[in-house]
Amino acid sequence: MLGMSRRELLLGSAVTATAFAGGGLAATRANAADMRLPISALDHSILPDTVTKGMMGFGTGGPAPILRMRQGERFTVDVVNDLNEATVVHWHGLRVANEMDGVPYLTQNPIEPGESFRYTLVPPDAGTFWYHPHCNTLAQMAKGLTGVLVVEDAEDPGFDQDLVLNIRDFRLGSDGQFLKLFKARNAARGGTLGTVSTVNWEVAPTYDLPAGSLVRLRLALTDVTRIGTYSLTGADARVIALDSNPLPQPIAPRDLVIAPGQRADIALRVPDAEDQTVTLSLRTQKGPKTLATFRPTGTSAKRSLAELKPLARNPVPDVDPAKAETVEFVFGWSPQGDAPLPSICGTLGYTFWSINRVAWQGDVPSPIDPLAVLKQGKPYILRFRNESPNAHPIHLHGHSFKLLRSNKRPLPPLVTDTVLLQKEETLEVALIADNPGDWAFHCHVIEHQKTGLTGYIRVEA
Repeated sequence: MLGMSRRELLLGSAVTATAFAGGGLAATRANAADMRLPISALDHSILPDTVTKGMMGFGTGGPAPILRMRQGERFTVDVVNDLNEATVVHWHGLRVANEMDGVPYLTQNPIEPGESFRYTLVPPDAGTFWYHPHCNTLAQMAKGLTGVLVVEDAEDPGFDQDLVLNIRDFRLGSDGQFLKLFKARNAARGGTLGTVSTVNWEVAPTYDLPAGSLVRLRLALTDVTRIGTYSLTGADARVIALDSNPLPQPIAPRDLVIAPGQRADIALRVPDAEDQTVTLSLRTQKGPKTLATFRPTGTSAKRSLAELKPLARNPVPDVDPAKAETVEFVFGWSPQGDAPLPSICGTLGYTFWSINRVAWQGDVPSPIDPLAVLKQGKPYILRFRNESPNAHPIHLHGHSFKLLRSNKRPLPPLVTDTVLLQKEETLEVALIADNPGDWAFHCHVIEHQKTGLTGYIRVEA
C-alpha cells in the first residue's frame, strides 16, 4: 500500500467533513443508498456456444444495469468492490460535485477490494450519460465495466418506449476468450480495436417494438478505442440530442461519426408493417455491419414524430466569447518517453502521449501540476491543438462546453462534454468555469489516456 501523501490527507479531511467516505464506512451508515452497485468478476457468453472467462460486471451479473435518475434530484449509489483489485466509478458527462467524480487520488482514494464508497449525485442536466471505472481503466473497461446512466427529462417528451443501446467491442478470439487487450504499436497510433461488436453485450440483437410507436433510442459509445460511423436506416427517425444536450434542429441519423465517450439520442417512428425492419449499422471497409435490428410487431399505433415535445435545454451557462480568456492545450506525442510511475490503478508501461508536452505519470497520490488554473465563474475559450496524425475524443470532467470553431471544418453550435479532435486540427470551445475542483481532462481512447494523454484542470474560487 502506498504511503499517504499530503494530497490524500487533505482529500481525506474534506471527505470526512462532508460525510462521504470509502473503506466500507459508507455501506455501514444507517440510511440506505438508493442503489447498491457491486463490481465483480464473472463468466458470460458473448459468442455463441462459448463462455468468456474473466469478464467484469456491474450489478448482479451480465450487462451493467441502466441507472435512471431524475433531473435535479439527489441519488445515492453504494459501489461495492468485489474484485481482487482497486477500482473507482466515474459518471461520464454528469456535472456533479468534484468529490463525487470518481478519479483516483484526484478526487478520492481508490476503492480497494472489499471496500465500498457512497456516491451522492445531483444531476443538473437531463439526457444520456454513462459510467465506468477510472482505475485499472483499460483492463476493467475492456472486460465489461461500462454502463449507461439516464437522467429523465423534467417534462415527458411523449415517447412510448425508451431503449438504451450500450455499444462496444470486446477483444475476443474465435474461442470466445480475451485476446491481449492492447498492442503497444497500436497504442502509439490510433489504438487497438476490438474484434467482436456488441450492443448490450449481444452480437447483432433483434428488438421487437410496437408497430407505429415512438421509441427513444439512446446510443452510448462505451468502447475503449473505436471511432465509428453509424447509421439508422429503414424508418422515419431523427437525432434529437448529442452528448446529452438537445440539438437546435434534429438531423437525419445517417453517417454519424461517434467516438468513445459520446452519445446520440434518436427519435424513431417504428414502421407500421412487421416486414419493415430498421437497422443500426457501423460502416466498415467491407460495407455496413449490422449492430442491431428493430422489428415492428402488432397493430400500428399510427403515431407521428410531430407529436413529440422538443427536449428542454439543459442549464449550461452561456458564454460571451468576446469576454473570455483563451487557454491553449497541445495534444501530441510524449517528448520524454519516460516510463510511468507504478500505481495501484495500473499502468500500460509506456508514455507515448502528452498534453502541453507533459505526459501523465499515472494515477498516483501526488499528481503533477494542473494543466491550467481557471477562476470560478469566469468565461474561457479552450483552444485544442492536435499535433498528431491521430484523432482524439477529448473529455473534460465536471463541465459542459460549446463548440465554437475549427481550422478544418464547420462546427455546429453544440454543447458537449466530449469532442472528437481530428488529426492536426485546431478547435476552440467555450465554457464558464462554474464547478470548483480538480477536473480530469483526457483522451477517451483509453490506450492514449493510460499512456500519457491525461491531465487535469483546476477551477478555484
